[in-house]
Amino acid sequence: MIIEIHSLIETQKFAQKMASLVQGKQIVITLDGDLGAGKTTWTQAFGKALGVKSVINSPTFTILKSYKQADGNPLHHIDAYRLEGITQDLGFEDCFDEGICVVEWSQYIADQLPEDRLCISIEEGIDEERKIELGYTGNLSKEIVEAYHD
Repeated sequence: MIIEIHSLIETQKFAQKMASLVQGKQIVITLDGDLGAGKTTWTQAFGKALGVKSVINSPTFTILKSYKQADGNPLHHIDAYRLEGITQDLGFEDCFDEGICVVEWSQYIADQLPEDRLCISIEEGIDEERKIELGYTGNLSKEIVEAYHD
């Protein structure tokens, strides 16, 4: 499914709608796109919609940051950019097994990702325009994508 975004407000609305569809679920969301495509901006709006009170920023140097959603469940935010070429298991399964986990640059830890995940790919356009591809790899993520379309 392709979603056309024309402004920062539309990006925030997309993130809010996704948050409403996944709230209370245990799901991994891969968030991919070039540098500057808006991955962290999307995650900030997504976290805010889930009731995260802390400031969400890119975990590029720390790799992982965890936040508490309004319902008390965790929102984990992984930036795998610096993990390119690392082959050992880094123990992300704990993050994948509780709450919601957003993974930026997921291709660098593809072999560690769970089978069922929601896939969001952001392609940068002119100014605030973005093309978002929304996909899935399993039953739960398929239900979420189908619910988005309704």
